[in-house]
Amino acid sequence: QGQVAESGGGLVQSGGSLKLSCTASGLDFDTYSMGWFRRVQGRQREGVACMSQNGDRIDIDDSVKGRFTISRDSAKNTIYLQMNNLKPEDTAMYYCAASTEYTLLCEYGLGSHWGQGTQVTVSS
Repeated sequence: QGQVAESGGGLVQSGGSLKLSCTASGLDFDTYSMGWFRRVQGRQREGVACMSQNGDRIDIDDSVKGRFTISRDSAKNTIYLQMNNLKPEDTAMYYCAASTEYTLLCEYGLGSHWGQGTQVTVSS
């Protein structure tokens, strides 16, 4: 079946940093594109960052470009989201997702595996 699980969320002041992790288990990690998404309560889920299987394709949403970085470590079956210069509007539940199809995941938000989410709260 396989699963992904996020960690690293928390409360941080505006301008601060957090690093989220997402570890995959039961998946052939190197065959999956991985992405980060977020949802503010009452609003639609939005894509934040996405990376292809071998890292040759990366998409970062304009709202976080220059502040957030996505990376992956195949030895640890883990992807990361480094978030710098956080703003109150970044407050959301952050989800990790995986798909063997980059376009489905990164353009349409259709992942085959989703984590439970980790809350990020940025205080002003």
